[in-house]
Amino acid sequence: MKADKDKVGRYLKTAKGQIEGVLKMIEEDRYCMDVSNQLLAVEALLKKANREVLKAHLEHCVVEAVEDNKSQKIEEVLGIIDKLTK
Repeated sequence: MKADKDKVGRYLKTAKGQIEGVLKMIEEDRYCMDVSNQLLAVEALLKKANREVLKAHLEHCVVEAVEDNKSQKIEEVLGIIDKLTK
């Protein structure tokens, strides 16, 4: 993986902490909208982490694949784009 491991790790560790917080909120029967807002914050962090991973993949793996005339990497990216746009 070519992505900035520290940056991606920080996003994921923060998301992990937020998920633990959301679980506690649920146990405490907190207000639904507060729980929903925290879930949206977790999603945003996961999207940022994924963006970093995909950016590095495009900048390194896909560039190398295009230079070597290997279309498999492009198909992989298209598969991810399909998942992101559903």
